[in-house]
Amino acid sequence: MTDDVRKRSAKIEAIATCWPMITALLGGTPAMRQAGKTYLPQWPNEDDGFYKNRKDTATLFPAFPRTVEVLSGKPFSRPITFGEDIPESIKKMFDDIDLQGTNLHSFLANVCEAALGYGIAGILVDYPHSEGVKTIAEEKSLGLRPYFVKIDAECLLDFQSQRINGYETITKLRFVEMVAETSPEDEFKEEIIEQVRVLDIGRWRTYREKEDPVTHEKKWLLHEKGTTSLQKIPFVPIYGEKIGFMRSRPPMAELAYLNVEHWQTKSDQQTILHVARVPILFGKGMDSGQDITVGAASAVISDKDSADLKYVEHSGKAIESGRLYILDLEDKMRQIGAELLVVKPGRITVAQTMAEDESGTCALQRIVGDLQDAANQAIQLLADWIKEAKGGSISIFRDFGAASLAEASADILMEMNVAGTLSNETLFTEIQRRGMISPDVKWTDEQEKIKSQPPKPGTTQLSA
Repeated sequence: MTDDVRKRSAKIEAIATCWPMITALLGGTPAMRQAGKTYLPQWPNEDDGFYKNRKDTATLFPAFPRTVEVLSGKPFSRPITFGEDIPESIKKMFDDIDLQGTNLHSFLANVCEAALGYGIAGILVDYPHSEGVKTIAEEKSLGLRPYFVKIDAECLLDFQSQRINGYETITKLRFVEMVAETSPEDEFKEEIIEQVRVLDIGRWRTYREKEDPVTHEKKWLLHEKGTTSLQKIPFVPIYGEKIGFMRSRPPMAELAYLNVEHWQTKSDQQTILHVARVPILFGKGMDSGQDITVGAASAVISDKDSADLKYVEHSGKAIESGRLYILDLEDKMRQIGAELLVVKPGRITVAQTMAEDESGTCALQRIVGDLQDAANQAIQLLADWIKEAKGGSISIFRDFGAASLAEASADILMEMNVAGTLSNETLFTEIQRRGMISPDVKWTDEQEKIKSQPPKPGTTQLSA
């Protein structure tokens, strides 16, 4: 294994171009500031100190992370349905599917969010190392069982595949993982160690960056290796916008680019406002060495007829143009997120074609359908590990398509309002702008009506 063991292959790198940008956006304002000039360029001839102040005061309008959060939550607004064909030995794993206390519902919601954000994620169905254990009875007595591991897009390094029995099958997988181990110097201290895991059919290896005993240089050296009883690589990919086997685009990449543009434009607007709020004192015909005191109780005197002293202020035209452009960007970002909820006639699956009441699906429904299929494949891998013939199947809620862009975007706005990230007044204004509330209705009048109406049964009166 070479020193560049952690580098991505060309296959993975080709779909990873916008992952750093997405990571920064999902990290919020601190991560965007940390990225510095990558997403907030320094202007030509801009003073370093001025740029630092501009960067350190910039704040992110979190359109991308909020939209990912809202959309990924829709399929999991209702509990997952377990099929009657799921064996009890499998079903009892669902309450703690990753051996970290996460139930299957929450685990799949997290995987869905990762796939919507980055375009691809994966479920590794792992099994604890069990060297020396030879029977199923011994495994049960030790509490050993398979479990799910979420593999994020940025952890994927390389894969190889070939067609086996008519199916494209992964034959090698390489990814980065973080493991926690007790420090050898302090038994009360836990260390987080980065390592690369390589999976081949029937065997595995891990590599860690260590000091070469000969050259004393840091190199990725073999740490552990072993074999598995499962004659397949227990990994299932989850796609956002699939373009091929293990290849997928982030379905909201354009939203991410617009969010970065908003970050830059908002910084420009803040700078313009800062300049405009501080008028510049302009003097003409004054003595160059004359001390000037500015204040209500002072006067400036000059014996020159051409002397002039006045404040020069910004006209404000650029401020208004910038404000409107920012609002336009925000509207475009809401529309891009809403587009994933709009049903597209004719885009239906084979199963839906057989149902008379299914005329089409939205992009998010198709993504969730693929997630459901992948989850069932992962459940079957659980069964393969414990020698069960069938793992059974689950169903994820998918009845959330919208008939129009206005309806879809209003739905997202409602979700943001419920989450406390959008004010009642802005929600009212945005829905009114979409033609769903009469333009004659005024927010101030509506506030009074809300205050005067009696509370609904089972609720308490909320303020407008």
